[in-house]
Amino acid sequence: MAYGMSGRIFHAPFLTTNPGFIFKAVVERHEKKAGKIYPDVISYNTTDELLNDTEIELIVVNTPNNTHFDYAVQALNAGKHVLIEKPVAVTSAEVKTLFDLGRKLNLKVMIYQNRRYDSGFISVKKVIESGRLGELIEVHFRLDRYRMPIGVKQFKETKETPGNGLTYDLGAHLVDNAISIFGKPLSYVKTTAAHRPGSQVDDYFNIHLRYPNQLNVYLTSGLLIAEHLPGFVVHGTLGSFVKLRTDVQEAQLDTGMMPNAEGFGVEPEGSEGKLVLMGPDNQKTIEWVPSDKGNYNGLFDAVYHTVRENALFPVTEEHIAWQIELLES
Repeated sequence: MAYGMSGRIFHAPFLTTNPGFIFKAVVERHEKKAGKIYPDVISYNTTDELLNDTEIELIVVNTPNNTHFDYAVQALNAGKHVLIEKPVAVTSAEVKTLFDLGRKLNLKVMIYQNRRYDSGFISVKKVIESGRLGELIEVHFRLDRYRMPIGVKQFKETKETPGNGLTYDLGAHLVDNAISIFGKPLSYVKTTAAHRPGSQVDDYFNIHLRYPNQLNVYLTSGLLIAEHLPGFVVHGTLGSFVKLRTDVQEAQLDTGMMPNAEGFGVEPEGSEGKLVLMGPDNQKTIEWVPSDKGNYNGLFDAVYHTVRENALFPVTEEHIAWQIELLES
C-alpha cells in the first residue's frame, strides 16, 4: 500500500482499527510519514520489498489509475490477495485478465468502491428498496465540486495518461452506485466536456442510463459547480426522495478521527433526506428521513469475509466489467 492521501484517509485507519486485519507495512519511496502515526508499521522503500514480505496476505493497490493493473498483477503473482482502488483498471481487457489470474491462482481480486458505504447512499438505497416511491421513473446521482485550477496529480490531468479525467475518477463512483442498485443498463449515452482553462481532460460528464420499464438514471459530475445540487434525487409514481451528499467520513478521517471513535460517520442534524409521498386524492405527505451511519468499515468487513470465508465480495466481477465498459467507451 502507498501512503499518500488515499492510504492515509481511506485505508490505514480501517486496517488499524478493524479486528480482522494487522496493518503490517507500506511503501514510501521518499518522505516517511506513516510511522509518525503508526509507529509499528514498516515503511519499505520498494514494492518488491513489500511483495517479498511473507507475512503479508493482502495488498492494497492505491497508486495512480494507470498503474493499478500492473501492480495488481505483480501482487497476485507474488501470492497476495488484492484490494484495488477504483478504477480497477483502464480497459475491459485488463479487468478480465485480473479476475482470470485471480481464479487461476486461487486469490481474491476485490475492488474498493467505498461510496456504497456513504451515509446518503445507504439511505437512498433503503428508500428505493422499500417500494414506498412506487415504480421508479427518474433517478439522479451527482458528485459536485468547484476546483478551477488544474490539479497537481498529473495522472488525472494529462491526456496521454490512460485513465485520466473526471469520468474515470468520480464517474467510477457514480456508475458503481447505479449498477449496485439497478444492474446493467439496457443502453446509455455519455456526454463529456472540458471547461477549466488549460484542461487536457474531461472535467464534466453526464451519463444517461436507460433501464427496463422506462426508468431513466442520470449520473452527473463537474469540477466547476459552484452551487452543489442534491446528490440523490429519486422520482417514482408514488412520490419523490431528495438528499444532499453530506457524508462526513472523509472529512472526519482527514482530521485524524478514527473509525472507532464515537460519532464517526454520523451526519449532523439538518442533513435528513426529504421524502414526499402522494396519497390517493393527491394529498402530499412530507417525511424527513435521518441518514444511516456511514460505514466504510463495511467494505473492510467484506474483504475479511471474502478472504477468510470465501464469501462473495459485494462489488462483483460483473459490476466491475460493466463499469469499465462504460468508462472506456
